Amino acid sequence: MTEEKPHSNKESLKESLDSFVMASERKRLGLLNALEDRVEELLALGSSLMSGFDPSVYDWPPGFILQLIHKNDDNFIKNNLKCDDLCWFNAPSEVGFDYSPLQQYLLNESFEDADRFTSSKLRELAGAKAVKRGYVYFSEVEKIPSVDLSTLNKLWIVYSRGKFGFTVQAKILDSVGGRYDKLWPRIGWKKDGIWTRYPKAFNWSIEAPNGHMPLVNQLRGVRLMDALLNHQALTAKS
Repeated sequence: MTEEKPHSNKESLKESLDSFVMASERKRLGLLNALEDRVEELLALGSSLMSGFDPSVYDWPPGFILQLIHKNDDNFIKNNLKCDDLCWFNAPSEVGFDYSPLQQYLLNESFEDADRFTSSKLRELAGAKAVKRGYVYFSEVEKIPSVDLSTLNKLWIVYSRGKFGFTVQAKILDSVGGRYDKLWPRIGWKKDGIWTRYPKAFNWSIEAPNGHMPLVNQLRGVRLMDALLNHQALTAKS
């Protein structure tokens, strides 16, 4: 009787990755520790590690894997994935903006830096007047290019295990009937949604509540955030 040949470690790991990608959101989160325990096996896959993923598909499992391997070998992405700038995901811009700094901040979980970059880019996208005054009027949100706002949103999602991003905030707002007074406590902001620019109490970590980032300054009321979350780039069905 011929003995059945066992699967190699790489094959079993590939099966685990397939299961991770295809699982429900809750099951995916439950598999994170198991993947962290197998990081050496992930690194051993070398250039084939991301072969099953598409850099134009903005699901968060590949973002988590990239963060995990980068923590353990900060040269892996550059040496094995042909990404000298560490930017694996596609990041299109209608106006030619470079979103590689945002990818790098998010890859390193430098969420405060990522938030500052996002705010800066939103001002630039809104126009010269917004840049000069230092903030965006709600009436200027409509002119922000859909491609760019979508890119900003999707990069936050893929590098946060699906926890952060404008569409995450929009879904939570919808779940509470569009009431901002109920949104604020759900996403870990003050009850009235009013923060100073970068409050000490703000949680710049992956442990923050869902929807906690990016921070939209509410000192001018909710109209800015309402205009942003209802932008066609975030409400269009994919």
